[in-house]
Amino acid sequence: MSAATSSHWLQPAFNDPVLDAQVSFRAALKALAEPGLVQGMERALALEGLQPATYALCLAFLDGDTPLWLAPCFDTPVIRANLSFHCGCPIVAERELALFALLDERELGDLAAFDNGSERYPDQSCTLLIQLDALSGGPALRWRGPGIKDVRSVDLPLTPAFWRERGARSAFPRGLDAFFAAKRQIIGLPRSTHMLEDVKSTEEAA
Repeated sequence: MSAATSSHWLQPAFNDPVLDAQVSFRAALKALAEPGLVQGMERALALEGLQPATYALCLAFLDGDTPLWLAPCFDTPVIRANLSFHCGCPIVAERELALFALLDERELGDLAAFDNGSERYPDQSCTLLIQLDALSGGPALRWRGPGIKDVRSVDLPLTPAFWRERGARSAFPRGLDAFFAAKRQIIGLPRSTHMLEDVKSTEEAA
C-alpha cells in the first residue's frame, strides 16, 4: 500500500494523543495487576472494525519495536493504515514473529504458533489483544493468582478450547498475557493467573 493510498484511510485516534495514551496505558496495566476486574478504556475514537477499547489498547502498547499479527477480520486497509500511522508498528504475516496479536473469538482455538517467551527472556512472549462482543455471559471460572484476593469469578464468553490452548502455552515464567476488550471496557489475564476449574469438565458440562 503506497503512502498516498494509505493516507486516504487515516482517521484521528485520540483527542489528546499524549494524555489519552498515558491514561489508556495505565488502565491496561491496572487490568493486568487486577486480573478479572473490568477497567474502563474510553479514550480512543471510533475506527471501523475495532471497538474503542481494542483501539485504545493498540494505541497504548504498539510502537515501532512491537511487531503485530492481525487476525484476518482485522487485516483491512483502514486498520493497517491507522495502526501503521499512529503506532508505527510493523505488521507481520508470521505469528511466531509477533510481540502482539490482534484476535477475535474465531482465532482462539489455536495459539500454538505465538511465542510464549523463554526461561531467560519470558518478557519477549506475545501479548494477545482479543476483541469480544461482551466481557460476560460465558461459563463462570474461578481465577486465582497475584492481584486476586482468594479467588475471583469471571464469566468471559470463551470456549474451553481457548483455556486448553492457553494452558498448553503456560510454563511460568513463560506464557501468554492477554487482554479482552469489548466496547469501552477491558479485562486483563496475565500468565500468572490460573483457573481452579478443570476446563475439560467445563466443556463436558456445556
